[in-house]
Amino acid sequence: MATRTPHVLIIGAGTGGLCLAHGLRRAGIGVAVYERHRTRADGLLGYRVGIGPTGSRALRDCLPPELFKTYLATCARSPRYFNVLNQKLRHTASFPLRPDSHPVDTERSVARMTLRQVLLTGLTDVVHFDRTFTRYAQHDDGTVTAHFADGTTATGDLLVAADGTHSAVRRQHLPHAVIRDAGTINIATRIPLTEHTRSLLPPTVQRGISLIFGTGGVMGVLHVMEFKWDAHGRLKPDVSPADAALLADWPGLRHDTTRDNINLVVWSTARRFPADVMSRRGAELIQVALDLTANWHPRLRELLSRADPGSALPIRVSTSEPVPAWKSSTVTLLGDAIHTMTPGRGVGANTALRDANLLRRQLILAAADAKTLVQAVADYEAAMLPYGFARVADSLNRSGTNGDDRMYRPVFGRLALLGARGYFRVTSRVPPLRRKFVDDFYTYRGEQD
Repeated sequence: MATRTPHVLIIGAGTGGLCLAHGLRRAGIGVAVYERHRTRADGLLGYRVGIGPTGSRALRDCLPPELFKTYLATCARSPRYFNVLNQKLRHTASFPLRPDSHPVDTERSVARMTLRQVLLTGLTDVVHFDRTFTRYAQHDDGTVTAHFADGTTATGDLLVAADGTHSAVRRQHLPHAVIRDAGTINIATRIPLTEHTRSLLPPTVQRGISLIFGTGGVMGVLHVMEFKWDAHGRLKPDVSPADAALLADWPGLRHDTTRDNINLVVWSTARRFPADVMSRRGAELIQVALDLTANWHPRLRELLSRADPGSALPIRVSTSEPVPAWKSSTVTLLGDAIHTMTPGRGVGANTALRDANLLRRQLILAAADAKTLVQAVADYEAAMLPYGFARVADSLNRSGTNGDDRMYRPVFGRLALLGARGYFRVTSRVPPLRRKFVDDFYTYRGEQD
């Protein structure tokens, strides 16, 4: 059995790694986080992530109570509808969602950069920036040492890979693990929210998450993000006194440039994009999105044309292939470092948070001498691998994230599109089906598998 409280090294200051760091620190377990980026504002791709009950539950369990309240206060206005649109901005379906009165059992709209600043709060002495991991070494006494590109090292009892899709830890620990191209590309844009850009959208689209099923295998998702602070970072007058007090004392707002905006992401099979799309930025990349959406409603195209050029990002979608169980040791993995999944409905972020919470619970047992450290890791991995790769498979088969999806085929694509629209149309109009769809919207990322 363990004779002292373990010290944990976390490689990567992403969502899962920072959540775990908070959870371990609250439990009195030593932890240090090593991040390759130089500042707390570097390295984030994409803008919005949906945090469902699974993710919010993990954050509630791991964060200090006041910081969890700050997390809730920094979320954008929660969506009231899940809409399905066609490329002409006509509704195929619209599903009312749960109100956000419950701190956990709802859908939260979160800006990735804002969440990063929340999770960094209170960890300034724990997170070490500009530390690029190169390799690790495991020792006979049970410790493990992380080596960094600047020649420094760090030694602990457990090393946790939270360094994302291109994990350097995974390359050493599981060299046979495969991350493959899913065959689709996203162009993410961010449009400043003004009275004019707001007026381009129907009311339910302004207040919801909207999935766009376009003809020709061009998809989109649109979400309006409204925060409790204005374009100058000042609190809005309608903010509740409790939230105002939290945000006034929160240092993260000084580092966060996120403001009210419209997220509009366009994606399709990689075959539809120019060969050099991944090297394009700014106005050139926005023009690629406009070329793909030539038959979309003029209001959607105007939104694209008004996107902040500096915000436009090309994202080549990746996915993991299942990895057989391995012999557990003093190195483990969480989040995208082990189960990279295609984007959509925040499943990757929620699963990473679930991993962090599960690993936290297991390490608390090890710290209490209820089991050895390696047994705690083994029990974590035995639970994480099945649900993690189940989510990988689910995400790959939803909403055209797989480049081999039928909707991208010349003939079958039209039939697949009609089938998808028909499914949503019928589901939204039959009350039992509508209720089940909304329930599944929340439980899809839940704890039950």
